[in-house]
Amino acid sequence: TPTAAERLRALMKSPTPQLLRIGVRNKGCAGLSYHLEYVDKPAKFDEVVDQDGVRVVIDSKALFSIIGSEMDWKEDALSSKFVFNNPNITDACGCGESFTVGS
Repeated sequence: TPTAAERLRALMKSPTPQLLRIGVRNKGCAGLSYHLEYVDKPAKFDEVVDQDGVRVVIDSKALFSIIGSEMDWKEDALSSKFVFNNPNITDACGCGESFTVGS
């Protein structure tokens, strides 16, 4: 979303700009959880996405779990975080921290 792109541009202006790598890990009661980390460069099989003037890296092992997802940046009185609207989710835990994708 434009809000996520704006936040990523702000991160790239930091003293040590790095790429944001998006992946998934086995975690939680529904099976998968998003994992975000900073990297200096993409790994050998990672997918690099350039959109709206920003670049993110997608872990090759996560690609089919998150393909078609929309990334957003949300802020409220208690938190600020990237959130995902993932059309592949078939089930999620009650707290929203983990999800399952269809096969």
